[in-house]
Amino acid sequence: MPTVRNARGADLYAASEDEARVLPIQSKALSKRAPVPLGGSLDNLCSHWWIITVNANSDLPTCYILTLEEVKAAAHRGVNQVGKVSFWLQPKSYALPEYQEAWHRLGEP
Repeated sequence: MPTVRNARGADLYAASEDEARVLPIQSKALSKRAPVPLGGSLDNLCSHWWIITVNANSDLPTCYILTLEEVKAAAHRGVNQVGKVSFWLQPKSYALPEYQEAWHRLGEP
């Protein structure tokens, strides 16, 4: 079930058939392999699961499934010319074989 556009928190909620298990998921869709913007603070990230889709507009998209802890641990901190801090997840940090199409990581419903 998708959430309303630009809603704070998860983009999707996956539920088991009996709704006994619900997973909040942050989804990032990219047209090509590129850094994922994470915002100005890692403290604002909350969804336990992250799915990053590369080549989202193509016939062959690739998904990478990461936990929030993995996203935070791999985040790159940047500072622009006026001193504003922003965080990014670089492709070398998320486009790894252990995350690629690793749907099993979400567990059984």
